Amino acid sequence: MSQSKKQGEECREVLDAIRRLVQVIRRSAQVAERNVGLSAAQLFVLRKLAEVPSLTVGELASRTATSQSSASEVAQRLVQGGLVTRQRSIRDARSVELSLTAAGKELVARAPEAVQDHLLEALARMPSHDRVQLAELLNRLLEDTGIATAGPVKMLLEDDAPGDAETVKAKD
Repeated sequence: MSQSKKQGEECREVLDAIRRLVQVIRRSAQVAERNVGLSAAQLFVLRKLAEVPSLTVGELASRTATSQSSASEVAQRLVQGGLVTRQRSIRDARSVELSLTAAGKELVARAPEAVQDHLLEALARMPSHDRVQLAELLNRLLEDTGIATAGPVKMLLEDDAPGDAETVKAKD
């Protein structure tokens, strides 16, 4: 096999893997919006909050593998929608804790799975050196293509939030 043909096949394999990943993420986001009216990021945050009685924004950011500002942004949309509450922490009066409302719990019970959970689980199963190498290679690909963006990275698919900052309103 010629070098250029081999290179072409390798590039196709990489693009096919990226295409599959994008397709799965996009389908998951469409299902979340169609079934419960939330963005994939909002559903992911609700699912993380459903795992425990309450979380600080920092704890939520850690569980969602994102920045505090991104987690806070998504949580605020859910607070505005009546699915999450913010309360002064009993553990530390300087911080605020987030928890699901009854409407949030009901929505999570009927919501589809969040694709981000599957991605995080798969990444956690990888050896550390593989995760580091994957991150380095993806970042290099973004830089080499010139499509890398500066600034904070939003939660996966949060740019596609329904109504661009709206969410499902809890039923009164």
